[in-house]
Amino acid sequence: MLCSWLPLRGNYAEIARALGDNPAIKERRIKYANDPQNILKSTFGYDTFRHHQAEIIAALNSGRDAFALMPTGGGKSVCYQIPALIRDGAGIVISPLIALMQDQVDALRQLGIRAEFLNSTQTSSEQRAVEQALKAGKLDLLYMAPERLLSAATLSLIEHANIALFAIDEAHCVAQWGHDFRKEYQQLSMLHTRFPNIPRIALTATADARTRSEIIEQLSLQQAEVFINSFDRPNIHYTINESGRDGMWRFLCEHHASDAGIVYCLSRKQVEATALWLSEKGRTALPYHAGLNQSVRKKHQQRFLREDGLIIVATIAFGMGIDKPDVRFVAHLNLPKNIESYYQETGRAGRDGLAADAWMSFGLKDIINLRLFTEQSDASEQHKRIMLQKTDAMLGLCEITTCRRQAMLAYFGEKIADACGNCDNCIDPPSTWDATTAAQKALSCVYRSGQRFGVQYLTHILTGKDDERIKSNGHDQLSTFNIGAEHSAIEWRDIFRQLIAHGYLVSDNEGYGVLKLATKSRTLLTRDCTQTVMLRALRRKKTTPARKRKNSGMAELVAADQPLFEALRELRTRLAKEQGVPPYVIFADKTLREMAAVKPSNKAQMLGISGIGETKLARYGDDFQEVIHQAS
Repeated sequence: MLCSWLPLRGNYAEIARALGDNPAIKERRIKYANDPQNILKSTFGYDTFRHHQAEIIAALNSGRDAFALMPTGGGKSVCYQIPALIRDGAGIVISPLIALMQDQVDALRQLGIRAEFLNSTQTSSEQRAVEQALKAGKLDLLYMAPERLLSAATLSLIEHANIALFAIDEAHCVAQWGHDFRKEYQQLSMLHTRFPNIPRIALTATADARTRSEIIEQLSLQQAEVFINSFDRPNIHYTINESGRDGMWRFLCEHHASDAGIVYCLSRKQVEATALWLSEKGRTALPYHAGLNQSVRKKHQQRFLREDGLIIVATIAFGMGIDKPDVRFVAHLNLPKNIESYYQETGRAGRDGLAADAWMSFGLKDIINLRLFTEQSDASEQHKRIMLQKTDAMLGLCEITTCRRQAMLAYFGEKIADACGNCDNCIDPPSTWDATTAAQKALSCVYRSGQRFGVQYLTHILTGKDDERIKSNGHDQLSTFNIGAEHSAIEWRDIFRQLIAHGYLVSDNEGYGVLKLATKSRTLLTRDCTQTVMLRALRRKKTTPARKRKNSGMAELVAADQPLFEALRELRTRLAKEQGVPPYVIFADKTLREMAAVKPSNKAQMLGISGIGETKLARYGDDFQEVIHQAS
């Protein structure tokens, strides 16, 4: 028989009766009033703080501002949630996406925290109820978008309420050359002048040194304590190749035949086609992009959060703020525009600390389009230079032959001494070859044909293809005609891609794919050239090598415990459906794995499981113990 639990939806009056006026919760707040460690254990179910959580909480508790950079899944939210429980008043959380606020609030209510949101999905009466609850001091946390916060009505509401702190989540949105720029974020500096005595915290998982400086400047956080944590996500295995959609399918079949994941595509058309293609191959795959009806997007997002094994195929419009912890892979079918975007998007995999994959395929067209997009933008010349530098860094990460994790962390100013052993270059080191002669042939062909043609035409010249267009242009008479027959057309395409990536060639600004010589190519074409060009050897299609997972966060279950784990998941799914919440807000897979391995026989042992606090124990302890008992 299932035990009772507190209602998670409905009007605020219900919630206040069930949660805000609960004597047990009031007693807990008095008992743990100034003890973050006890709140971490009793409310969130964790034994120890991670990264700089304890120091950040101490800063906010004492009324000081903070700027925190933590990896995705590193526990940023705890940094402001615990101070909001300790300090007098409610914590105001500025979050960029209203579509996810309901799930964030549901997860907090599961922990016995009085949380609400204010956004356009609510009726006017629902909004008034939340506003009254805030003014009456019956909320711990209130979520809203920056646009809502900046309205005159909301600012007036806040002035007449008791506010514990302001938390500005996804603070990288303030960076105008960043990947998720929101102009409203730049106006949030007004919090410093309008509410000078209320501490503020800005949080992000993605910011290089330039972006960190801009966040601090734009949000007037010059006096804030700055906490920079490691960017490393050791549980994620990174793979970058040129295998395309078919390569992705082989990757899914070999490693994630039934796992939930995200596939990112560049265009809406590609999103639709890829989702259909995966569905025809037998996977449950749903499209998500800005061109879809809002109700369809919401439905697809909710299904992804609530169902097991579903793949969402999306443009970069999807993902910010996604808290689903059991995303086992993130795949890119196109090149992200910078390392920040790549890190942010791949960081949505493995938030639970268990092994996950970041897989990407890119090609020549991606490189040309990425640079073309920047050159054709209306941005200032300074902005273009910054974006091109970021593009070059992303291309460098793709073409590097050494540890990818070392290179990516170095981009964010972090150094690790040893290769990670958990990326494709570490596990299956690529071979390189002296491509100096081939590069000189390619560059000479571009020059002698007048710098007016694209890769395919140039490849036809180099391989001596019998082509009427080449003959009519007289290019069969060029000295470069058929001088590259030792390489196939596929190999020449790979060579041209790498020469563009390494800055020897540039594409035209008109978007026709015409290649021209870059300044860097001049020294390579001189007779007395002593320069050597080393390129990656083209990888042949093969089965993805078996790999040993490193730093997965938790060992795989032994076979004997797998049936119990599945039974616990079934119970979790049933409870989640009954309450209309994602399964992970009840317990994450990591918690269920530990439960299946330890098999706690009483409530004291249940409290020893990571992720089980007092409120969840009261709600679900009997139900899960009954399943464990039946399996014994």
